[in-house]
Amino acid sequence: MTDERRRLMRRLNWYPGRGAVGKMETALEQQELEGRSLWRDAWIRLRHNHAAIASLIVLGLIALAAVVIPFFWPYGYAQPDWNLINHGPTFVGAHIFGTDALGRDLFIRVMWGSRISLMIGVVATMVTLVIGVVWGATAGYVGGWVDGLMMRTVDILYSVPFIPFVIILIVLFGRNLFLVFAAIGAVSWLDIARIVRGQTLSLRKKEFIEAARAAAVPGRIIIRRHIVPNLLGIVIIYVTLTIPSIILFEAFLSFLGLGVQAPMTSLGGLVSDGASVLQSYPYLLYFPAIFLAAIVYCFNFVGDGLRDALDPKDR
Repeated sequence: MTDERRRLMRRLNWYPGRGAVGKMETALEQQELEGRSLWRDAWIRLRHNHAAIASLIVLGLIALAAVVIPFFWPYGYAQPDWNLINHGPTFVGAHIFGTDALGRDLFIRVMWGSRISLMIGVVATMVTLVIGVVWGATAGYVGGWVDGLMMRTVDILYSVPFIPFVIILIVLFGRNLFLVFAAIGAVSWLDIARIVRGQTLSLRKKEFIEAARAAAVPGRIIIRRHIVPNLLGIVIIYVTLTIPSIILFEAFLSFLGLGVQAPMTSLGGLVSDGASVLQSYPYLLYFPAIFLAAIVYCFNFVGDGLRDALDPKDR
């Protein structure tokens, strides 16, 4: 710090009648001089992205409603009301979104469907993340014939048709929630493995990695404590962009009748049910489709915002 800045900061502190303002300006000066971390700088940049912040708020509200409302709503997702079958939305009565062909409340089914779709998207993405990051980081760091063998395995798996493979798994082992998690997550890790492998190839040539090798740090420790933490930015962006694609894929499976087992449902299952009676009862399609589109769009906006905030070339 130069003598001129020291004199300026002392003047801000000691100037009569400006104690509070002077201290605030001094704190801002000190923060500016000390600099900011990458994550703090990314958060500041993300806060200025109004679309991403609005999307985070909408996602939070949908997730909170999907978790909390079923505990207080007077109807269950599988509880029929035989006196009000295919009753239209009232917005002020007992069934604000209407009822389906079995008299079940559509609002609570949309809440449960949002919960299941978000759960499938998040859990399947976590499975994808664990497999893909470990596979890609190991291949990129070890290199040599190990890298060649692991990446050729990825190439072979790429040649397997994705959708028929998941459908075969579900048909063979039955339709249950945990199998949907495992089936989607187990075949969705190929892209992140390639991305992580490419980033690891560039990271392993950095000076801090060479220093860790020179200090005889084991390879698994280097991967866990040095390689993976430096991949968090791109991994976070990948997560926010993968969750909506997995939600849409689960919706596609539900549309084919291979998704969550009835009477439990997801947004994709509700869209499939509504599409079959679109001309007679369009509200059965509109409400779950609106929630599904809102979740997918919000995750995409958040992913775009995180990409801009964490891009070091755009700082």
